Amino acid sequence: MIITRIHHTASVLKDGKILISGGLCNQGFDGPSMILGAVLYDPVIGTWTPTANMNSPRYFHKALTLKDGKVLIFGGIDGPESLSSAELYDPLTNMWIKTGSMNIVRFDYATAKLENGKVLVAGGWIGDDLLSSAELYDPLTVLVASENSESAELFDPSTGMWTNTNNMNNPRTSHTATVLKNSKVLVTGGYSHGRLTNNSELYDPSTQLWTNTGDLNYRRRMHTATLLANGKVLVVGGDDDRNYALQSAELFDPSTGLWTETGSMHKVREYFTATLLENGKVLVIGDKRNRDSQSTIEFYDPVTELWTKIESLNIKQQHSAPALNNEKVLMDDENHYVSFLNSTEFYDTSKKSQ
Repeated sequence: MIITRIHHTASVLKDGKILISGGLCNQGFDGPSMILGAVLYDPVIGTWTPTANMNSPRYFHKALTLKDGKVLIFGGIDGPESLSSAELYDPLTNMWIKTGSMNIVRFDYATAKLENGKVLVAGGWIGDDLLSSAELYDPLTVLVASENSESAELFDPSTGMWTNTNNMNNPRTSHTATVLKNSKVLVTGGYSHGRLTNNSELYDPSTQLWTNTGDLNYRRRMHTATLLANGKVLVVGGDDDRNYALQSAELFDPSTGLWTETGSMHKVREYFTATLLENGKVLVIGDKRNRDSQSTIEFYDPVTELWTKIESLNIKQQHSAPALNNEKVLMDDENHYVSFLNSTEFYDTSKKSQ
């Protein structure tokens, strides 16, 4: 990957290439240092190519590929401070362009790309306070929800501006935001009001209102939420009230607003990835548990509601795992506690997930 990095983002572009941006590397004299650069990975020929530098180094940020093919990165940390700034990567010019900043500096928030193209951010932290606020960015509209915050914002790509939208009902952090097939956004779990929560709520882009929906069966944070082909949402893993990693999974049915338990994973997991495959199954990889990462892979089958343990990765890891267009998943390796890795692995989903 040219430079080893952690806490970065990986975004799949329209041409199938993958943009790796920001993060931390281990090349500083006083410990990890921030990375200003970004690189492109071409899965066809297997090469890494540097892009122009970003305008600001950052890590723990968010990145979304917009409808026009540009990549929006926003928020994160630049060292001691959280960021509200945002910028766009244009694959046609290979350049980074500054765009409007969020109205609130926030960290550990949730974000979702809406059907109308805008971006929603909601919740997160601002200093030691949780947020319930939300904002929208309009590239064609983005909602951002920050952690431990009720606030939310929308980003409009056509104007490059963020606008405040209505607050969530509960401030939260370490939660998820998932766009449903009815265009509403499901926000689940996280940390709220001094403890973990099992509360879930829905954001309606047409009214910009939040409404509570059914509660999760388990309080959890740092979990994953994946929209399945049948319209249900699979929530998996995370931490519980005792800070123990979970292996339980549950399904949200938008037609009823209720959660039902489904098959549990073979391993407890937190700080992991869940990737929806073209065959409708969900690929789960990695974990951080007691400062050690598990190298196991498992698949969830929505038809049988069972998990199948497949094989182990060559390196125990935490990572980002975007799905490519060739039935493979790129596992961009990192381990937050043991070492910085410069390796990349492919998992061929066509061989063992049929």
